[in-house]
Amino acid sequence: MYLPTINAIIERRILLNFVVEKEVMNDYLPKPFTPRLYKNKAIVGICLIRLKHIRPYGFPKLIGFGSENAAHRIAVEWRQNGKLNQGVYIPRRDSSSLLNAFAGGRFFPGIHHYANFSTLENENIYDIKLDGADGTKVSVQARETMSWNPNSIFETLKSASDFFEVGSLGYSPTGQIGKFDGIELRTFNWKVSQLEVLEVHSSFFEDTSIFPKGSVKFDHGLLMKNIEHEWKSIPKLKEESYEASA
Repeated sequence: MYLPTINAIIERRILLNFVVEKEVMNDYLPKPFTPRLYKNKAIVGICLIRLKHIRPYGFPKLIGFGSENAAHRIAVEWRQNGKLNQGVYIPRRDSSSLLNAFAGGRFFPGIHHYANFSTLENENIYDIKLDGADGTKVSVQARETMSWNPNSIFETLKSASDFFEVGSLGYSPTGQIGKFDGIELRTFNWKVSQLEVLEVHSSFFEDTSIFPKGSVKFDHGLLMKNIEHEWKSIPKLKEESYEASA
C-alpha cells in the first residue's frame, strides 16, 4: 500500500524541454497514452529536482530528508470515463536517495533507480550531472536569464508555463504490462522563470533506437525555486479502464 500523500519543498526544479516528431512518440508510448501536441509536435523533457523536507503528510519538517532526483517525461493525454485527461508519462526516474530507490514502487508510486548526482550551483549558474548504474547519463549547464529563447516552439514564457502547469498527473510503468502507477503533483505557488541552457545531454533522448537521428530537438529550459507542494497517490491506471482515442 502506498503512502497517500507526501509533503516536501521543491528547492530547485529545472525543466529541460524538447520537441519530437509526433509519429516517434506514437510508436513509443504504451496504451492508453498518446502524445499531447503543441504546434503538431510532441513535447518531452527532463525534470531535475532537488527536494527537501520530504515526509509523510502531517509529519513535521524536522523529520524530513532531502534528495536530488530526475525524471524523463513525455506530455501525454488519454481518455478515461468519457473525459480527456492531460498529464505526463514518466518512463524513467532516478534518485540520489537509496531510500527513494527502495521505496519507489513499494511505498510510494514510481520505480526509482539509484544514481550519482554531481551538482555545482554558483549564483545563477547550474552544472548538474547524473550517472546511473545502468549507464543512464544526463548533464546540463545552464544559467538564469531574463530573455525568452527566440527559437522555442512556445511563443512566450507564459505559453510554456501554461502548457506544463496543467500536466500535474503523472503515470509511470510498474513492471506489469498495462498497469501504471499514478501520482499527482499539487503545487501551492506555481511560478517558473527562464533558463538559458548552454549544453544538455541525455542518454535516453540520444538513444537512436527510440529517437531516430534528427527526430528530437532541444527547445527551452525553465526554472522553479522554493515551491511548497505535495505528492498525492492516485489509483493505478489499468489498460482495461481506458477508452481508445477517436
